[in-house]
Amino acid sequence: MLRIYDTASRSLRDVETLKPGTVGLYACGPTVYQRAHIGNLRAYVMEDLLRRTLEHHGLTVTHAMNITDVGHLTDDADEGEDKLERAARQSSASAWDIARRYTDAFLDDLKRLDILVPTSMPRATDNIQVQIDLIKELESKGFAYTTNDGIYFDTSKFEGYGKFSGQALAEKEEGARVASNIEKRNPTDFALWKLSKSDEKRQMEWDSPWGVGFPGWHVECSAMSRKELGQPFDIHCGGVDHIPVHHENEISQSEAAYGTPLANLWFHVEFLLVDGQKMSKSLGNTYTLDELAERGFDAMDFRYFLLGAHYRQKQNFTWEALQAAKNALKKLRQAVRDWKTPLIGCTDLEADFFNALDDDLNVPKALAVLWKTVDSDRPTEQKAETVLTMDKVLGLGLADAVAKPIMVPENIQALLKQREEARIASDWVASDRIREEIAKRGWTVEDTAEGQKAVPEE
Repeated sequence: MLRIYDTASRSLRDVETLKPGTVGLYACGPTVYQRAHIGNLRAYVMEDLLRRTLEHHGLTVTHAMNITDVGHLTDDADEGEDKLERAARQSSASAWDIARRYTDAFLDDLKRLDILVPTSMPRATDNIQVQIDLIKELESKGFAYTTNDGIYFDTSKFEGYGKFSGQALAEKEEGARVASNIEKRNPTDFALWKLSKSDEKRQMEWDSPWGVGFPGWHVECSAMSRKELGQPFDIHCGGVDHIPVHHENEISQSEAAYGTPLANLWFHVEFLLVDGQKMSKSLGNTYTLDELAERGFDAMDFRYFLLGAHYRQKQNFTWEALQAAKNALKKLRQAVRDWKTPLIGCTDLEADFFNALDDDLNVPKALAVLWKTVDSDRPTEQKAETVLTMDKVLGLGLADAVAKPIMVPENIQALLKQREEARIASDWVASDRIREEIAKRGWTVEDTAEGQKAVPEE
């Protein structure tokens, strides 16, 4: 059975589901004010691999992912503008239009990366009342208080605050930034509901028991995960950057309100670096899938690249590394195209593959087993079945390549014939010239023991 590294307990634990045969999995989704960059997408690919592995074990996964279309401020200390409102102010589109545009763009990114679509994708703006109900529950139990700009969670009232991130409340307060709201009781207190300013009209605001305003960023995940999966649920996913603030706050408000844990296990994905540096707009290295495509790289090249590092390790993105991934994926596809129709798999290699995944989702080790299968001297029918089984988790789309003969156009076939005649006559100049002509038309010539073979460029 799958064992994963649980952030909360700092140990490997077997995935024991709360309800037999099912898994409730929640993933922190995108804030849809801009296009997701490749660092964001690493977490979603790793979560997809986790889901596919669970489903391989016969479990039914209910996968919920929120869409943050309101409430995420530019400063995580509950200051600054809402990111959607700011994006609207800087463009001619409304906040609602921007949210729809980048939600659609995110769904397109998921499709290009062959990420399974979540079972549900609730939007914060569609669940305002659910969030208000949670805040009212916290208020009734003495965990919330009112200031001039909103309703805040009193972190000093929750005994376990800081436990998840491994920092005591005093340590977190010492490292917290000084907030402009002097009415906050503790620097670590966070907004549950922000009140709209009296001198400006927001595009996204709602009535509440405390006045017109909008929900804080942290409250949406607690409210919507409970609505979609119940509380507690099995696995909560996200990036490591969420641990010290966002997930700490989720846990505290959920447990304070309802007296039970939020999630049984936590799955956090490490940062993706670019040329050894953290991604940032100032460095101009927050690449999107579209920008990879402009340089000739497919989204699946990027997915293959991500398989090369464990989810708990930082991974360094370089263009050279992406090119190596592109080359490896091309080689893999070309190898399996020559295989015969799948019959029965290599059960020992398949077992090695899933044993690697069951050991804290060790994808690099599993990928090595896939290549061991490809390079083995087993019958191609067995290898094909095994690789297709493996790829149900890896998601590289190899079913489109295995046992699919390449249809070589007549004009390329004619050139291959001319080249073969030139080689028989030892006219190597003509042979090279014809090879270059074939390459111009998008095909690569490979000389094998069985003769020439033309392979389309990818």
